[in-house]
Amino acid sequence: MLAGFLRVSIRSKSIGAVLTLALLLQGCGGGGTPGPDAPAPLPPPPPPPVSRDELLAASRFSAAATFGLSYAEIEAMARSGNEAWLEAQFAQPVTLHVPIVDQLVLRREAGEFAEFEDDIELLTRFRRFAWWHRAVTANDALRQRVAYALSQIFVVSDNVDALVINPYALSSYYDMLLRNSFGNFRNLLRDVALHPSMGIYLSHANNQKSNSAANTFPDENFAREVMQLFSIGLFRLNIDGSQSLDGEGNPQPTYTNVEIRQFARIFTGFSYGGPGAHFGNGEPNFRAPMRMFDEFHEPGPKNLLDGHVVPPGQSGEQDFEEAIDVLFNHPNVGPFIGRQLIQRLTTSNPSAAYIERVARAFNDNGSGVRGDLQAVIRAVLLDPEANNAPDVNSTFGKLREPVVRYTSALRQFNATSQDGFIFNSGYYLQILARQHPLSAPSVFNFYSPNHLPPGALADAGLISPELEITTSTSIVGLSNLIDAVIVSDYVTDAETPFEKATLDIDEYVAIAADIPALMDRLDLLLTYGTLNAETRRAIEGVLEELDDPGLRVRFAIYLVLISPDYAVQI
Repeated sequence: MLAGFLRVSIRSKSIGAVLTLALLLQGCGGGGTPGPDAPAPLPPPPPPPVSRDELLAASRFSAAATFGLSYAEIEAMARSGNEAWLEAQFAQPVTLHVPIVDQLVLRREAGEFAEFEDDIELLTRFRRFAWWHRAVTANDALRQRVAYALSQIFVVSDNVDALVINPYALSSYYDMLLRNSFGNFRNLLRDVALHPSMGIYLSHANNQKSNSAANTFPDENFAREVMQLFSIGLFRLNIDGSQSLDGEGNPQPTYTNVEIRQFARIFTGFSYGGPGAHFGNGEPNFRAPMRMFDEFHEPGPKNLLDGHVVPPGQSGEQDFEEAIDVLFNHPNVGPFIGRQLIQRLTTSNPSAAYIERVARAFNDNGSGVRGDLQAVIRAVLLDPEANNAPDVNSTFGKLREPVVRYTSALRQFNATSQDGFIFNSGYYLQILARQHPLSAPSVFNFYSPNHLPPGALADAGLISPELEITTSTSIVGLSNLIDAVIVSDYVTDAETPFEKATLDIDEYVAIAADIPALMDRLDLLLTYGTLNAETRRAIEGVLEELDDPGLRVRFAIYLVLISPDYAVQI
């Protein structure tokens, strides 16, 4: 049902584009030569056969767990099974952004990119280049996807000058998310609070104790958002994500302004770390977490949530760690964070039972450990509700956001360049589709997790967060961008002197003469067998008018990617 509503909402524009186009138209190594009596080496055994159903299931799983996998990677996943693939991904080493920024800064200092007239603009692109290169090429595909989901919960943004002009500000923040993606939620929450980019964004860096003579008090910004957005939410929840009501049937707030002011006292005394650190330092060190300076920390007891009192006489660091524990152990965290991870990866409208299963995995990973994010990720991705056969008439599914659609196109068709680096800044995506990683307009992300679009979805009581930034203009803009990427091979939007990237579509050109076979392969890769018959007929009609195999493949890919069947992940 959700998929049907979402597809109808964009089908008229996408099918229109289809009809318009229809009218316009391995060596071996050393070892020497075996002697005459030596038997010839046996060839390796062929890999076990994989059924189409197994491939379709793997393709669907990869759509939730990654930014997209190539056909060969989907085939490997189908052979290993989803659980084994997850465990292999958990074991992958993290691929970080800061080392890429380091390399780019060194290249700039060595005289490369001298043709780029605006040095500040060049530096602002480096963190974007790092993001796109990692998202498109990294082997730790699951970690990259989870970190992006976390970046939409623990939001910082380059709409703050101090964060956009320093290429390390957001790249180091994203690396912190990457390192914590498979760790424990408590460590993640702690590291978010201590990162200088968050300290700048929500203004608790250089936040100091009250001064009654000057009538100044601790900044409350981070204290509010760490509860509202990063941990427990506004209202008390049952373990299945439903609101816990009082005796009169009213929602129960998790905190009041009193608790906000008390938490604000906790987050005083922090300033930037690193060599020469001192309180009030105006030069943030983005390579080190913030440090506590007790002289500027609010003394005395702090009355936090549910009667918990932080005792007087502790150091500022002790106060901080205790406050993190209070938030981490609150019963809301499992359902509150679990629901949002489900929404970012699998479906906008998870059932209460699905949320509860994920929340229970958060509360206990099976070995008595709370907050184990690997257990949470397993629960989200392996849940039976997420692995039922796809059904356009069910409420399961979500609209693919522009970043995911664009990144998937580059990953699934093996974007590469001569020097191996993907120089993409993402500015065209941001302009045309209103989204780019770490560029949200506010701490509330690009859209609300509770966005209820007017019309059929609202009438059915279904939410769709991504529709909050989906308009006729953004649909056309994203379609035009995909056209430039796929049809025109304009894979990256970085101007000279940067290396141009291209797509590798040779394996699809090899089967282009057989249009049904080509469409079968693209349906498997991109829509895991859910391509609508009407959509397929319209696309095949266009392909029949194109004799050039390369052009036929490019238009086939493009038309599937702009179809409502691809736009909706079910």
